[in-house]
Amino acid sequence: MAIWNLGSINLDMIYSLPHMPAAGETLAAQNFSRFLGGKGANMSVAAQRAGSVVHHIGGVGPDGDWAYDRLASFDVDTAHVARSETATGHAIIAVEPGGENQIILYPGANRALQEADLKQALSMAGPGDTFICQNETNLQSEAVGYAREKGMRVCYAAAPFEAEAVAAVLTNLDFLILNEIEAQQLEASTGKAPDALGVDDVIITLGSKGARHIKGASGKVRDVPAHAVTAVDTTGAGDTFTGYVLAGLDQGLSMEEAMAQASVAGALMVMRHGTADVIPTLDEVNKAKL
Repeated sequence: MAIWNLGSINLDMIYSLPHMPAAGETLAAQNFSRFLGGKGANMSVAAQRAGSVVHHIGGVGPDGDWAYDRLASFDVDTAHVARSETATGHAIIAVEPGGENQIILYPGANRALQEADLKQALSMAGPGDTFICQNETNLQSEAVGYAREKGMRVCYAAAPFEAEAVAAVLTNLDFLILNEIEAQQLEASTGKAPDALGVDDVIITLGSKGARHIKGASGKVRDVPAHAVTAVDTTGAGDTFTGYVLAGLDQGLSMEEAMAQASVAGALMVMRHGTADVIPTLDEVNKAKL
């Protein structure tokens, strides 16, 4: 089958700092790098590197040739990436020596997508294909509705978290992925625990503690542990995990198998500086000894 991703495309500008700046503090960066990023692009590259056919639906601006070409270079289908008059989305990422990061995000062309382009793209999807979106583009609610009508597996990564955005798509989801803090925020806003949301599969990522799968109304819980590694940069690790889980399911793995494979990919990712450009391949994941 195939994965269709309505997702952001960003230029990630990463600055290595001795520590995170305090209010009013000016810091000289120790290093600067530019990478392809955006939660959407990261997930597309991860799913493709995990072995799935991936169609990316998104947008770039007049300054977006590098990002467009870079995404295409990973063999992600970019036929449905639209050109916009709005500047390409970008992120300014500060990383301290322990691997923690702070991010300033400009959405740009990611929030200027046209519904006609979305409908045309999803008209080519088929029942059984997987659809995924995140909260870094517009048209999420519309896209989830179209994907449901097509009989696709409908997935949502609830980041960056906004209660209203999740509420707008929740009733059409088969699969919800969010981190521990986002899960707490969602429960606070809905008054419902993850097993009471009416979603067949919920994954909560727990950082260094691994990830938890909750099976719908049954409430059956399965934990997958994380691997003990030394993190140098956590940027994109969650996106890598999500892309690998979706690709594993797309290729017929069980949820437990897909999460275990994704856990290795996420561990390899945090040991690297960068975003989409350094997402591990399936071969690297299979050969990893963690």
